[in-house]
Amino acid sequence: MTLLPHLSSRLGARVRPVALGLATLLATASALAQSPVAVATNGPSAAYLAAHARWKASLDAFEKADKAALPAEGGVLFVGSSTVRMWTNLAQDFRNWPVVINRGFGGSTMADCSLFVRDLVVRYKPSHVLVYAGDNDLAEGRTPFQVLEDFALFVNTVQNELPDTRISYISIKPSPSRAHLLPKIRETNDIIAAYLRTQAKSDFIDIFNPMLGADGQPRPELFLPDRLHMTEAGYRVWHSVIASQVQPTAGAQAATPVQPPPAMGASSAAAVPAAPAMAPTGAMATASRPH
Repeated sequence: MTLLPHLSSRLGARVRPVALGLATLLATASALAQSPVAVATNGPSAAYLAAHARWKASLDAFEKADKAALPAEGGVLFVGSSTVRMWTNLAQDFRNWPVVINRGFGGSTMADCSLFVRDLVVRYKPSHVLVYAGDNDLAEGRTPFQVLEDFALFVNTVQNELPDTRISYISIKPSPSRAHLLPKIRETNDIIAAYLRTQAKSDFIDIFNPMLGADGQPRPELFLPDRLHMTEAGYRVWHSVIASQVQPTAGAQAATPVQPPPAMGASSAAAVPAAPAMAPTGAMATASRPH
């Protein structure tokens, strides 16, 4: 990935105050991501091993599914947290695409996606990968810049190993149960959007604004009673937005739906503590963060 010494001139007014920190962070992420020798020489990192133990059931289920029917190369792969995993009709919704692979694992973070990028993305050699993660990172106390750093590592790995693959980041959604995280959600979306404007073969897909009503608040019919996960209506919004922006290349051989195995590690449908109502914010519609 190219370093970004002139990033501040490319950011909007809302993001420019943090441009220096962003450029420094991206330089660090680039240096880390372009050091594969350490991984190859020393073996998996402690962070990878810890995450692998946590997500062993999910990773084993994916491995089992691949042994039964390995997806064709050149498909479109979705990876991320439970919002991806729970999109059970994903392949049917995008049935006109050659191959659709669902590699969502509930409760996961952007940090997890970065650690497992070779296991969950690179091995399938997709023509396009769509990422939805970062929501849980913020809920666990990470900062927007830490989410960006992990995403930049993810992007660097894909760019280095699959240079022809396109990468799209699906913005973090405005879940009512996480209204207290709204400022961090908006900042995360903003800095990732700014970062992707500097990257080739990349897109930022804004699903934040389409999930708001005329009053600037999240549309209640789009969310389940937990106020975090989405209803079928919510997924219809996502499908409409994504289908209008993603045009996969015809690289795979057959129309093959590949859904995640049913049991995916830690349950992402656990009860969510009640959160305060989302306060009105007139600027919300100008922003472009789920489980």
